[in-house]
Amino acid sequence: MLYLVGTALLSLPTSARSQQKAGALPQVVFLSALSPKTIYREQLEQFRAGLIENELLDGQNVSVEYLWGDGNEELIRAHARARAQRRVDVIVTAGPQMVRALRDAEVRSPIVFAILGDPIGDGIVTSLAHPGGNVTGLSMANADLEGKRMEILKEAVPGLNKVLLLHDPTMGPTGLDDAKLAAKSIGVELVLGETNDLDKIKDLFIQSAGQGIKGAAVMASPFFNFNRKRLTQFAASSRLPSIWESTAYVQEGGLLAYGPNFPDMYRRSAGYIAKILKGAKPADLPVEQPTRFELAINLKTAKDLGLVVPSTLLSRADEVIE
Repeated sequence: MLYLVGTALLSLPTSARSQQKAGALPQVVFLSALSPKTIYREQLEQFRAGLIENELLDGQNVSVEYLWGDGNEELIRAHARARAQRRVDVIVTAGPQMVRALRDAEVRSPIVFAILGDPIGDGIVTSLAHPGGNVTGLSMANADLEGKRMEILKEAVPGLNKVLLLHDPTMGPTGLDDAKLAAKSIGVELVLGETNDLDKIKDLFIQSAGQGIKGAAVMASPFFNFNRKRLTQFAASSRLPSIWESTAYVQEGGLLAYGPNFPDMYRRSAGYIAKILKGAKPADLPVEQPTRFELAINLKTAKDLGLVVPSTLLSRADEVIE
C-alpha cells in the first residue's frame, strides 16, 4: 500500500503535488441528484473502486467530497452555486439536469458526467471526439435504448398494443423519437405521460386501466430514480408490466430493465478524474460509450402479474430475481 500511495503521488501533476506539500489535497466533488439511501449502492462502490484502480486514495493523495441533492432541484442548484464560488479540481455527476445546474451556476471547474444520454443533443458538448469546454464523460448516445426497451416489453407481454410512456420533461427530448419509432414498428400505441410530479404520475397509472393500457415504459430520469420505489409500487398497484432503465428498479419490484451497466460507468468515470488531475483538459478527452448492457427480470413480479416470461428472454437475462 505504501508503494501505491507513492506511485499515485508521483503520477499527479506538479500543481497537485505542490498543493499536497502545502497541506491541501486535490479536491474532487461527487455530486448526486439522489441521497445516500437512494443511490444504487453498487454505483457508489464501483466509483470508489475506480478511484483505487487509478491510485487515487481518498484522504491520502486526493480528497473526495460527497454532495447529495435528495431529489430536490433547489438543493441541487444550491450545491452548484456553492461550487461556482469555490473552485475544485474535478466535479463528478450524472444526468443532464445536474450538468445544466453546474453550467447555469457558471462553474469553471472540470466536470465529468458518469452517465448522460445525449450530450450533443442536450447542448453539453460540441462533439463526442472533441467535447470542448470544461465538460466530458460517458454517454449513452446512439444506443437506441428506448427502442430496445419497447421491443423487450413487447416480447415479454403477449398481445401488448398500448403502452404508457412516462417521461420526465426536465430531461429534454432525448430518446422520445426512438421510443415512438420503435413502438410504431412493432404495432404499439404510446400514451405519453410527461411529468415529474408524483401525484400526477400516480394518477397516470391509476387511469391506465380505463384507457386500455397494457404496459408501462419509464424513461431515464434522476427524479424517477430517486423515487423508484414509489414508481414501481404504482406499476404494481395498476398491474402494469413495466420496463425501466436499470437493474435497481427491478430489485424494487419492476418487471424488466434494460440498459448500460451503470456501476461500470461510474467506475470508468474515475479514469477521467485521474487524467484531469495529471493535467488533461476535459475539452480534449473524448466522450466514451458504455461497453456493457444488462437485461434484468423479476420473476416474482411476473408471477404476481400472471405472466410467463418467454424462455428466449430469460436466456438473455444478466440478472433474474425470483
